[in-house]
Amino acid sequence: MPELPEVETTRRGVAPYCRGQVVQELVVRESRLRWPVPPQLGGLIANQTIQEVERRGKYLLFRTAVGSLLVHLGMSGSLRVVDSGQAPGRHDHIDVRMLSGSCLRFHDPRRFGCFLWLEPGEQHPLLSQLGPEPLSDAFDGDYLYRLSRGRSAPVKSFIMDAKVVVGVGNIYANEVLFLSGIHPRRAAGRISRARYTVLADNIKQVLTSSIEQGGTTLRDFVGGDGKPGYFALRLYAYGRGGEPCKRCGGLLREIRLGQRTTVFCVTCQR
Repeated sequence: MPELPEVETTRRGVAPYCRGQVVQELVVRESRLRWPVPPQLGGLIANQTIQEVERRGKYLLFRTAVGSLLVHLGMSGSLRVVDSGQAPGRHDHIDVRMLSGSCLRFHDPRRFGCFLWLEPGEQHPLLSQLGPEPLSDAFDGDYLYRLSRGRSAPVKSFIMDAKVVVGVGNIYANEVLFLSGIHPRRAAGRISRARYTVLADNIKQVLTSSIEQGGTTLRDFVGGDGKPGYFALRLYAYGRGGEPCKRCGGLLREIRLGQRTTVFCVTCQR
């Protein structure tokens, strides 16, 4: 599933081709996504100017004067900018066609993404319960410490909870816990303020680095298959179960935690 850096890179990649453009029409070839595409969506966005492209968590918001197009990439979705005349592929389900001749094309083999509408000032249920952005000033070690008091859930599940903080997906949760020396099974409520400060700083650092690396792939969103894939991160934990720890040399252990693959070092993480 695309994680926050992938979604932010998508936003940065498509925004220059959408901002200030007038939508000619919305072409829906397949409406059966995670939630059905509203039948009135085309009429709502047609002839509207896209004023800005924003991100909230893993959701993209294409702002217009009359409302916002709310997009989620799901597990396998991608957005790319193509010429309106380019023939769609098998899983190219939706086109947002501009008067300029460019087209924002949504590709989603598994159809777990969404295209919905957000009225001005509306508190959409998908967004209303989200926690702070991890790169914002509202997110820091003190915030995590306060929110974790009394919680017995594993810290990995805690930081992956979008109601706590948005955008810390499985890959990044594995990495930041390794870098912070925190065992993923440790109860969230039994971690000190000082250790949460280290964890919050690492979350910011890893996500920022991933987004910056994504800047080199912006061209992939124009033409071609539009799939940037995951960034070339130097992974310390994720996907390395059974391999030597890059710090101590011991073997990394792989378990299932909260239905997710979890990799950690029994020596370095406590």
